[in-house]
Amino acid sequence: MTTKIQRFVKNDEGFTCAHCGAKVRPLGYTSRDHCPVCLCSVHIDINPGDRANPCGGLLRPIGIKTDGKKGYVIEYECTKCHKKHNNKAAEDDDFEAIINLSH
Repeated sequence: MTTKIQRFVKNDEGFTCAHCGAKVRPLGYTSRDHCPVCLCSVHIDINPGDRANPCGGLLRPIGIKTDGKKGYVIEYECTKCHKKHNNKAAEDDDFEAIINLSH
């Protein structure tokens, strides 16, 4: 059995959100991977930060869970390929949007 090693590539760039149009600034401490306003993302990574996924579908937040070490973890589903994905919430995420995912 082959074990896949996940490699993290720091890629902290600003962008315009594909869903809500917000101008998103770099995070400053890790790779920015979703909009802090609407929490949406784009399915562009195979491994965190690598920007190597050709899918390019919109990742919509579908839920939230808590992890003792990571804090809030946003659960996503791609609107194009339907793959599910998790991302750690960022310090500047809209807390109300996070809470709304728990309902």
